[in-house]
Amino acid sequence: MTKLIDFDQRFHQYLHRWMEQNAARYPKVEDMEAQMPQVYLDFVNQRADWLEGRSPGEYFAAINDPEQAVALLREYQRQGVPIPDLLLERLVDLGPASVPPLMALVRDQDAPEDLRAAALNLLIELGSDAPMADCLALVDAREEDDDLADVAAELLQALGPKPVPQMLKRLPGASPSALATYLDLLCNFPGDERIYEYTMGEFLKRPAQRAMFASFLGKLGDQRAIEPLRQAMSMDDINYLDYLEIANAIEMLGGEAGNRDRDFSGDPYYESLRQL
Repeated sequence: MTKLIDFDQRFHQYLHRWMEQNAARYPKVEDMEAQMPQVYLDFVNQRADWLEGRSPGEYFAAINDPEQAVALLREYQRQGVPIPDLLLERLVDLGPASVPPLMALVRDQDAPEDLRAAALNLLIELGSDAPMADCLALVDAREEDDDLADVAAELLQALGPKPVPQMLKRLPGASPSALATYLDLLCNFPGDERIYEYTMGEFLKRPAQRAMFASFLGKLGDQRAIEPLRQAMSMDDINYLDYLEIANAIEMLGGEAGNRDRDFSGDPYYESLRQL
């Protein structure tokens, strides 16, 4: 097994030496913190004995095969060594050639989820639409708390309106978690009646998530939502946080939310604010 270089550890050693040498020059912590970007840049470009005279930047610039870079990415993960930012940056620098090996990693269900999520994030940076179908499948199968599906949703959002037709097709059979994710994305693209109908339907059916669906309706911009939102504000069982979110949605839609001074005595969040 090849021993990987822990670049994070090497940087922390470099940083510790720099701080010792410059303590008198930067007596204030905030002044020293302001130098961190330059210190890191110096580290990247400084040749080191532990790299046989190369700098960290030169070390990664020598990797020209994205397959090799992704294999190295997997090996860092496998050995539990922090993945160097410079390796991730190199995969982006290699451009479209990085897409196929990154896609293979995304589709590898035996790979750790955080590694697959890292590959998706790199594909976002590359501006690739290659994983659109994979991202839709990840959202379809999402759990309530699902980091990988969250990253997949970010990639779908980065693609703009392109995935909208596919997301609309999935609404009828979507699980509650997938449906919420799709509606969050679709409410950025008004124009299809189904978006309003599904979002309003979920707002009315899922009282525990009123605030979330109210925020979706606010950004959708359909003023038909104002009156149902107002009615929800007057319900006896509404909590203070939901009340505020619904009021904000109404105002986003150009409506008047009315009285924001309703008494919520006993509501934990309301009481905490009163004590400030």
